[in-house]
Amino acid sequence: MLETFKRTRMYTAIAVITLSAVSTGCTHNTNDPQNVRTASDITSETTTNADNSTASLNTSLFNVDYERFTLDNGLTVVLHVDRSDPVAAVALTAHVGSAREKEGRTGFAHLFEHLLFLESENLGKGGLDKLSAKIGGSGANGSTSRDSTNYFQTVPIDALEKMIWAEADKLGFFINTVTDPVLAKEKQVVKNEKRQSVDNRPYGHNQYVIDKNLYPEGHPYSWQVIGSLDDLQNATLADVKEFFKKWYVPNNVVLTIAGDIDVNQTKAWAKKYFDEIPAGEQINKLPPQPAKLNETKKRFHIDNFAQAPLLTMVWPTVPEYHDDYYPLQVLSQYLSQGKNAPLNKVLVDEKKLTSDVYLYGYDAEIAGQLQLQLQVMAFNGVNLNTVADGVNEAFARFEKDGISSKDLARIKAGQETEFYQGLSSVLGKGFQLAQYEIFAGGAEFISQDVQKILGVSQQDVMRVYSTYIKDKPFVATSFVPKGQQELVLSGSTEANVVEEQIVAGAEESFDASVAAEYERTPSSFDRTKEPAYGESIEITPPKVWQNTLSSGIKITGIANDEVPLVAFELKLDGGMLLDSEGKTGTANLLAATLLKGTAEKTPEQLEQEIELLGASLEASASETDITISGTVLSKHYSDLMQLVTEVILSPRFDEQEFELAKDDTINQIEQIKANPNAIASVEFKTLLYGKAHPFAQTVLGDKQTVDDTTLEDVKKYYEKYFTPSLAKFHVVGDIKQQDVVKSLAPLNARWLPKDVTFAKVPEPKLPESAQLFFYDVPGAKQSVLYFGHSAPNVTHDDAYKVSVMNYRLGGGGFASQLMQELRENKGYTYGIRSSFSSDQYTGEFTIRSAVRSNVTLEATQAIMDILAAFGTNYSDEDLDVTKGFTLKSGARAFETLGAKLNMVSEISDFGLPNDYVLQQEAEVKALTVSEIKRLYGKYVHPDRMIYLIVGDKDTQFERLQALGLGQPTLLNP
Repeated sequence: MLETFKRTRMYTAIAVITLSAVSTGCTHNTNDPQNVRTASDITSETTTNADNSTASLNTSLFNVDYERFTLDNGLTVVLHVDRSDPVAAVALTAHVGSAREKEGRTGFAHLFEHLLFLESENLGKGGLDKLSAKIGGSGANGSTSRDSTNYFQTVPIDALEKMIWAEADKLGFFINTVTDPVLAKEKQVVKNEKRQSVDNRPYGHNQYVIDKNLYPEGHPYSWQVIGSLDDLQNATLADVKEFFKKWYVPNNVVLTIAGDIDVNQTKAWAKKYFDEIPAGEQINKLPPQPAKLNETKKRFHIDNFAQAPLLTMVWPTVPEYHDDYYPLQVLSQYLSQGKNAPLNKVLVDEKKLTSDVYLYGYDAEIAGQLQLQLQVMAFNGVNLNTVADGVNEAFARFEKDGISSKDLARIKAGQETEFYQGLSSVLGKGFQLAQYEIFAGGAEFISQDVQKILGVSQQDVMRVYSTYIKDKPFVATSFVPKGQQELVLSGSTEANVVEEQIVAGAEESFDASVAAEYERTPSSFDRTKEPAYGESIEITPPKVWQNTLSSGIKITGIANDEVPLVAFELKLDGGMLLDSEGKTGTANLLAATLLKGTAEKTPEQLEQEIELLGASLEASASETDITISGTVLSKHYSDLMQLVTEVILSPRFDEQEFELAKDDTINQIEQIKANPNAIASVEFKTLLYGKAHPFAQTVLGDKQTVDDTTLEDVKKYYEKYFTPSLAKFHVVGDIKQQDVVKSLAPLNARWLPKDVTFAKVPEPKLPESAQLFFYDVPGAKQSVLYFGHSAPNVTHDDAYKVSVMNYRLGGGGFASQLMQELRENKGYTYGIRSSFSSDQYTGEFTIRSAVRSNVTLEATQAIMDILAAFGTNYSDEDLDVTKGFTLKSGARAFETLGAKLNMVSEISDFGLPNDYVLQQEAEVKALTVSEIKRLYGKYVHPDRMIYLIVGDKDTQFERLQALGLGQPTLLNP
């Protein structure tokens, strides 16, 4: 598949991430460093007696059949058959998270998540990451939570036996390969992850402060999943081996396999590879340890990166799957989400103290927590006491008015849709079955879960509010920018937050090249022999259909009835490119207000009608388009399209909503200044394109252009540029072509075509020589590296081939040279990636990473060394690995609705043929080493590259002169 820009609201997303970040766990996938939770955190219970059971969920919408059995050593195996794609998802879940750690030795569960990918006795060095690249897997991935650690990957079905062999090797034949040098290196990687996800971002320490005050000292949830830097540094090899031998045993693990499997053969493989791994000692469940507050606790922290104050209020509640868990989910959504939500009405619409309110649960196993958090990132300068008063006012309204039956129905409809969305991939199905098997007493709970969602009553919602929130003590944290302590909540005392000091040469040294020497673990058969591939598979892309309506609307779709869902997007070309001079951000403001009512419906009425369908509908603007996207149960598709038609033909242009959108946009612009990664992205665009180029701007505009834009400007944009002649409709899912065409008939009949002229977008030129730039973020714990230059656009003959060439440079994760050198060999970073990305206008080649501050020079030099040698040293082995991954990964390229929607979007947006995937496959097969070298020499230019570094000037600026690129240009003197 092409790696296209998909020019979405990147800057907005970065800003919002800073608000909603909660350290619930870690993922091994470094292409997206944000923490991700998958199908809720998964844990397992001990199973000591062999059993076999088969069950099925029978609802009117969906069936999930599974088979569960237990090996003699206590390993629980759950199998699910899904014939929709020639792939299988394999997940190994250990019932050990940070809650099983000892105080003073925190972070071990998460550290093991990292270690298990590195090496095992029979997989060898590189472990599962190396195997994944060879077999075309989705990438070996993992996540750690308070209660479990997950290892998971989706692979082509012909590699299933290889994956089962590999997972068994990790469980039974791993620990001997961990040596002092291996441990020392991985400590540095984990510490870099903490700096990236916590220390070097606004509000990063918020969850730490909450948990320290919500739980008593020594409580398993009082420390963070990622642990402390001191504890990680003090971990010894003996500590690590003791932890593994206690918790990583078959009777504390669940193996889930879902996909296009032969059940009998899969059971035989599971028994062959896992059965001789010995069981461990009996592991008992931790007893409940509920969080109890006798009084409200208020803490504040002066945040080095914050640009606006943040208030968080937390009440302890109940564990996941408790009877009150379900009404609490409804309560949190009703209070905070949507136009009718009491918190939104008071804090956003009426008092205009913030643009967003978040109220959500943080699920846990032993504390009875499902903690309810309320986060409000106030506008710059707002006193948090005013925000707290608004919260209390909203609660008072809820106590008086309650929740209506209509509101309850719309929330439950949305939750039902989310339930089925969670089952839309083989990995999602497998995870959900494991989740129930471990947390809910058995996989058969899948049939009860959705019924419990639908069974919540109005009385339940009011009862849990009174039980857990009303007049109950809570923890409140105030995070404010430097110099704004007067904004904190009254009665707050300063939180104890330990900030790491970055000192040159302070890190422990190690030699990653030292081979581990150990005694091999005995086995009843030769495990060094990797299983052969299964029967070969052929890539069969889904059938794409296309149509053009009389008004000019172009339709591209794929019919697929795997799940009862439909996903679509209505895309109008233009976006920011059509903004008037001096009014950059107009398209974004139009998108922000487009779904805020219609001529006949108030914002509240439109929102309720959408949510009563259990649908999601969003509008967004990018540099090149405005898009309305939606997901809905197939039975409600036509009803949702009637609302989309009304939105397009008769927008409301509500004055109050427009002003709220402006406030929100300005807040987002301010938040960019708080995030070093966002700063790097914005500054690089300006350097690459030049200030006069349209793509040098962000889709948000700047504070001045947003202030200057009026509602009349937005209306003029709509009147001039909203036309079917620029519209493309992309749709995938459980819907037939004729039903799609029928659903668009009213829009086709009433939407009048208009002529629109686009200005030519110039392609950026390469600099004459390499240029070094620096942006100062005082006190930064990491330096963000953002290097690159222009590249071919998406229609260029070499556009796809250069992305394939990049696989071994920096596009292949752990199979790439950049990742291997900077993370695995040096321990400088948590992740690094290079990419070619393009659209119909321009292309970019970029290298992006965040490295610890005291190796900024060394990391940059290491990247430059790799760039200098890559083309010359590219080998037959590099090409074999690249071809193997690229060709085999095609088996899982169309598994999810999102992947199918991306495919039709590329065909429609860029004029690609319907079988372009097969054409790309042929291009890959024809590649030679000499062709790769030609591509690298033509499209990668280290000597004409922009080198941008965002970090701490006081400690790093002068050192960079050693690169030989001259004195860095300081962008914010």
